[in-house]
Amino acid sequence: MAMNAKKSVFIKLSPGILALALGVLVPAFADTEASRIAARVDAHYDHLRTLQADFTEIYIGAGISRSESGTLWLKRPGRMRWEYRQPREKLFLSDGSTAWFYVPGEKQARKTAVKKLEDLRSPLAYLLGRTKLQKEFTGLSVAQDVSPEAPGDVVLRGVPRRFGNIDQVLMEVTAEGRFVRILVAQDDGSTTEFRFEHEQENVMIPDQRFRFSPPPGVEAVEADQLGQ
Repeated sequence: MAMNAKKSVFIKLSPGILALALGVLVPAFADTEASRIAARVDAHYDHLRTLQADFTEIYIGAGISRSESGTLWLKRPGRMRWEYRQPREKLFLSDGSTAWFYVPGEKQARKTAVKKLEDLRSPLAYLLGRTKLQKEFTGLSVAQDVSPEAPGDVVLRGVPRRFGNIDQVLMEVTAEGRFVRILVAQDDGSTTEFRFEHEQENVMIPDQRFRFSPPPGVEAVEADQLGQ
């Protein structure tokens, strides 16, 4: 008895057409994935009132390599305190309206209005309750060419809207939507990397921690850039 066989139909694509199709589909997938991860980050930080974490800051540029560490405190709305302990003590903080930078033992403490501040640390003050990554960055995408340092993490790439001297920012995000590493590449070739660990969420942080008064004998001076 003769048997009827179904014929399979194959569409043969030329290499050029296939490459073009993949060139369209892969970026579209990456953008969708980036949007999903950004939404996860937003959801994680938007429910926090406070955040405490240990940080390491690594700067490389102009023949200089510097690593510093300390503790970061964030509190809604827009308050932050970077307390450097190694290799020397420094303080960078903001109460939401005024930012201060002070090195113990120096005769001056620098301050500026937060709205005038262009400091790589300052955007982190607005994580809590105001995070919308897709509004903060242009070209937000998954950095397929950058491997995360921990299994399960994803690295996002984008260009911040509020800083004109930054080429790109790489952000390593956990499956829970937490930042564990942020690397900022500036147009002068320098990079500043922030690493975070031992995070504590919604802990009690008194408002006083975000206020600063110069010690006796220390002059408060206005400065456009607070620097390091």
